[in-house]
Amino acid sequence: MKKDLGFWQFAGFTFAVALGTVLHFLFDWTGVYAVAPFSAVNESTWEHMKILFFPMLIFACVQYPFFRKEFSGFWWIKLIGIVVGTVAIPVLFYTYNGAFGKTPDWLNILFFFLSAGVAYFVECRLFVKNFRCSNAWIAVLLLVGVAAAFSVFTFYPPQLPLFQDPITGKYGLV
Repeated sequence: MKKDLGFWQFAGFTFAVALGTVLHFLFDWTGVYAVAPFSAVNESTWEHMKILFFPMLIFACVQYPFFRKEFSGFWWIKLIGIVVGTVAIPVLFYTYNGAFGKTPDWLNILFFFLSAGVAYFVECRLFVKNFRCSNAWIAVLLLVGVAAAFSVFTFYPPQLPLFQDPITGKYGLV
């Protein structure tokens, strides 16, 4: 499996950025509230984090049957990679905005791709080192908890800048 690791990670990156791009527009295209928990409902930083989180989580579920025997730390590696990628989005966005002002759209797209790339790079490094950790169910529960937070905060977002749409000034679906 280690010889195929580069292929899997590249496939994950490609899947995450492709599906994330679709999820960015899905709610606007459909207006269906059932897609709101995992697709972007506005242009807030939180919603951009969500459209990386869910594709990476879906790909992890696809990848797991192929990796579970060789990598006992699979879910911990995925948790770390997904969190690194998801957190990289606001770090890049707010760092740039703090230093230079408003971020152009093309740079926001680049930040999304870069965050996904960093996430899969970190995972790859952990797979190569054969990172091990017991209690995989804790990592899975943490991923489920983050998924639940993304879903709940879509409908009931805290009134914090991370959740505010910079274009409309609104929060979540309000």
